Amino acid sequence: MSNDMKADKVLDCKGMKCPMPIIKTKMAMATLQVGQVLEMIATDKGSKPDMAAFTQQTGHLLISMKEIDGIYTYYIRKTK
Repeated sequence: MSNDMKADKVLDCKGMKCPMPIIKTKMAMATLQVGQVLEMIATDKGSKPDMAAFTQQTGHLLISMKEIDGIYTYYIRKTK
């Protein structure tokens, strides 16, 4: 995945446990315009299936996900 991805907003959810990363992501997505990108950073390994379900349910696009040393970084594009 590209390391030079540009996010319009960064959301740091490190140290938060389910369901807080998803709740915070939903709130952050509501502040973005269609086409903008949110970078969400989490340490909860449960965020991986949660983020897949969240983007599937909301229709937003999960552009990329990477995990390095227990830190998960997601890039989500607002689609509607």
